[in-house]
Formats: sequence, structure tokens, C-alpha cells
Amino acid sequence: MQNTDSSPGRAQTEKPSPVRLTRLLGLVSPIFRQFRLRILAGCLSLLAVDLMQLIIPRILKRGVDGLASGTSSDGMLLRLAGLILFIAFCVNGLRFVWRYMIIGFSRILEMLVRERIFAHILKMDAPFFEKHTTGDIMAHISNDLSAVQMACGMGMIAAMDASFMSIAAIGFMLHIHVSLTLLAILPMPFLALFTRILSGKLHKRFNTVQEQFSLMTEFTRSTLLSVRLIKAYTMEKFRTGEFDAMGKKYVRSNLRVAVVQGFMFPIATLTGNIGMLFVLLFGGRLVVEGRISMGDFVAFISYLYMLVWPMMAIGWVANLVQRGLTSLERIHGLLSARPILPDIQATEKTGLTPVFSLRSLTFSYPSSPEPVLTDITLDLGPGIHGVAGRTGSGKSSLCKVLARLYPVSDGQIFFGGRDVNTLALDCVRSSIGYVGQEPIVFSETISANIALGRPDANRDEIETAARHAAIHDDIMTFPHGYDTLIGERGIKLSGGQRQRLALARALLCDRPILLIDDGLSAVDVATEHEVFAGLRSQLQQKTVVIVSNRIKLLSMTDHILILEEGRIVQIGTHSQLLRENAFYRTMYDKQMRREEVQDSV
Repeated sequence: MQNTDSSPGRAQTEKPSPVRLTRLLGLVSPIFRQFRLRILAGCLSLLAVDLMQLIIPRILKRGVDGLASGTSSDGMLLRLAGLILFIAFCVNGLRFVWRYMIIGFSRILEMLVRERIFAHILKMDAPFFEKHTTGDIMAHISNDLSAVQMACGMGMIAAMDASFMSIAAIGFMLHIHVSLTLLAILPMPFLALFTRILSGKLHKRFNTVQEQFSLMTEFTRSTLLSVRLIKAYTMEKFRTGEFDAMGKKYVRSNLRVAVVQGFMFPIATLTGNIGMLFVLLFGGRLVVEGRISMGDFVAFISYLYMLVWPMMAIGWVANLVQRGLTSLERIHGLLSARPILPDIQATEKTGLTPVFSLRSLTFSYPSSPEPVLTDITLDLGPGIHGVAGRTGSGKSSLCKVLARLYPVSDGQIFFGGRDVNTLALDCVRSSIGYVGQEPIVFSETISANIALGRPDANRDEIETAARHAAIHDDIMTFPHGYDTLIGERGIKLSGGQRQRLALARALLCDRPILLIDDGLSAVDVATEHEVFAGLRSQLQQKTVVIVSNRIKLLSMTDHILILEEGRIVQIGTHSQLLRENAFYRTMYDKQMRREEVQDSV
């Protein structure tokens, strides 16, 4: 599947079309079904709380009517007060239950969606990470997921509470007086209209906020990772200025969201207060005329106060729902991404000889139509193969393709005699140890870093791999030896130490194929010889590919490939290339003269 102008990589740069609501909800609906009993228990507790709160105005009505008619007694008032206290106690207990059940569920949902995002990201291939920055992915896992959690927790509760309280309160109000109730709820259609208009604006503005948060997160990450370089070039003020500009833009975007939110709450409050004004004007007259009792009037006002909260909650719930849907749409976009590299799940993993055969391989990256490898035919079997060439000649691209990090067309790469596109990715990758140009180390102990590919390895196996990679002696100079924490991105290690640690990691895995993509460039010549001696002893009958432009290292390989503009221009031994290849001979002369100058100093 050679990458052309119509490759998926290009299609991914287009602006995605709006996603249907049913597809968005499909991301969380299975979790709701899984925890339906927990949600049901929380909802029933919430409804019980609302029912008890609705009873209190009826108790107040009885007490007020008794006082107005003079039929009340101290005992009766005391019993009514005790009943209210009992209901308040039950309300608080049940409120704890629904908070524990529903808010707890929203945290579980947050955890499960985060795990799904994390698992999905690990399945994605290299083109995905060329499109999505680390800051963008972190924003999805943090800010976006927090908005979804709020919508599925407090948002769901507030919507249910507001809906039930609205219907119940209006029902009780209708029971007291129909006309007065119609006056009280007269402004509510205007609230619904304003909420609909403002919600659309909120969706767009909040999406902008989330995108800018992604940019800030990525900027912060890249700055912290390159802080030593920034200090070396005295760029602190410049980077601070850039971050300040991004922060101000982020604040302005949040203020635009706050403007919409600022309209929602006052409009809801104003709607409730207008209804209260109508009740005071016309309800007071009904009491004076004796058409309703004083107790009914007090109960009606109590129910109207209960109705004010749902009116105000409409704006808050709309805010939470819009934020949640916006974030859910962003998460859906992330989870909808599919790897360009095909993976076959059901396939044989045994009985394959770990050798590569390349047949007229032509490869281009998904983001560019220009081929970086052209018409490469090659067999890579047991032995040590050197790869050399000018910068940009395709050396690293060849390693990445062999490691199955990018897709290739059918019939161009064979592994163990079978087309790689008919094999599971794990089938090929599990046979390869890979050491890249920039060794990746984690903020863990040295032993944990070496044992990354084999977490069950014991200390003796880890030390043996470290000795073969010529880093054991360096490790023992640290205060805690193999238990030394090496800091973020291996800040305590030199470049050569990081490369040898990465090599020890690959050697510990003991896989039949080893790809070293310029993975010894920061190692001095003497250590390089020591490393190569370790490789020779450990990698008998294995396939080793070493990318390097260092002549002394290449001279110890079985044969050398010379790449130029993505093509193999010559294959030969060290002595053959010295006689026949001008590039190799020139490179040899320059390095030998450099060594002579260093020896004479």
C-alpha cells in the first residue's frame, strides 16, 4: 500500500465533519449500562431527597393555618418541628448516598475512558504521533475528560433534580391555585429560548478554549524537556514572552466563555424573580380575598423557591452539557483515529526464520509524497550489516520500515519468506531489538530501564547485558549502582551512557534481529571497540544492522551498504569500498586525518 497523494495521512489533515450525538453517547453508554444498578440507587436516593423536600412546605402550611385559625397548640407545633428535623436528617443521609453513588460513578467513568484512550494511543502507529502532539493528547486525557466527568456526574444529577423538582413543584402549585401557577411559570419559555441561543455559542467558544489549552500544554512540555538548551542560548525571556502571549490568549478565550455563562445565570435568576413578583402581586390579593389560605400562600412561595433552583440549574446544566459534549467530540475524534499500518490479528507466530528480504522497496512517509527509499532489493540474514550514507540518504527510514513502524506496499518486504503485510505486527516486532538515534530512557532506576523489554529479568541477567554493552563499570560509579534513579529523560546520564543503556536493553531481550540506528554515535572510539566485541560474542547467528558513518565501526562489520538519495549504490566489504566507492574513501580519509591530528596533540 504505497503512500500516494490520497494516503490516509493526507486525509487526516482535513477538518472533521460534525459527529452525530448518538455516536458521541456511544462512547459512554456501555459504561452506564455496566453500572446501571449503582446509578439507579443514586437516582432513587436523589428522588427520595426531592420528595422529602416537597413534603416540608405541606408541613409549614399546616402549622401556618393552625396559627392563623388559632387551633394550633405547643404540642402540635413541636411535633411539626420534630418532623421537619427528622426529614432534614434523612435528606442529609440520602444526599450522601446519591453523591457517593453518582459522583463516584462519574469518577469510575473518567477512569475507564482514560484507560481506553491510553490503550488506544499505545496501539497507534508513527503517523498518528506526527499529527497529534503530546500536549494535545495530554489535554484530551486531562481537561477534556474532566469536562466529560462533570457532565456525567453533577450535570446528570442537576438535570434529573431540576426536571423532577420542576414537575413536582409545579404540580403542587397547580393543586393550590391553577391561575397563580400559570402566572408564576409565564416567563419560563423565554428562559428556554435564551438557553438554546447561548448554548450554541458556548459550544464553539469552549472548543477554542480546549484547543488553546492543548497548545499551552505542548509548549510547556517541550520547554521543560529542552530547558538546558534554552538556558544555553539564553532564551528564557523569549520563551517566557511566548508563554505569556499564549496565556493571555487562553484567558481571553475563557473570558469569552465566561460572558456566555454570565448571561445564563442572571437570566435564569431574573426569570425566577419575575415569577415571584407575579406571585406576590396576585397571590397576596388572593389571600386578602380569602380565596386561598395563608398556609397555602406560604406553601406556594416555598414551592416557587424550589422552582427557582431548577430555573437557575437550566443554565448551569446547559453549560456542563455543552462542555461535556464538546470534550466528548474531541475524545471521539482521538479514538476514531485508526492506524495506517495494517495489523493482522490471527496469524502464525512460530516457525518463521528471522531474516528480511526486500524486493523493489519504495517507501514514502504518509505526510509527504516524495519517496525516501527507492527500488531497494536486499537480503538481510545472519551476520553484521553496516549501513552508511550522507545525511538524508534514507538510513534511519530503512530501520524504521524494517521495525514495522510504517506501512509498505504488498510484496516489498518479506519476513521469514512471508509478506509482512500478512503477518501480525507483534510477530515481526517481537523478533527485533531496536536502538534508535535518540535513546529513550525513563525516570526510573537503571535496572528498570534496562529490563524494560523483560520485566521478569533478574539482576544477574541485567548486569550481563550491561557488561556486553560496556556500561556496567559506569553504572557502578553511581552511589546506588543499578538502583540509581536517573531522572527525567536520563538527565543524570551522558549521551553515550544513554545509548549504551538502550543497547543493554536490546541485548537483554535477546532477539534474533538487532537494529542499531546510529545508536553508538555518542560513544568514544575505545568504548565503541569494547561494545562491538561484546556484540560479536553475543550475536552469533543473529541478524544485526548497524547504521553509522564511523569507519572503524563499519570496518568490523561483515559487509556495508552505501545509500544515496534513498537508493543502494553499492554493497561490499570495508576493503572493497575503499577501492571502489568515492564517498566511502573520502569519509575514511577525513576520519583518519582527524585521528592523526588528535594523536599528535
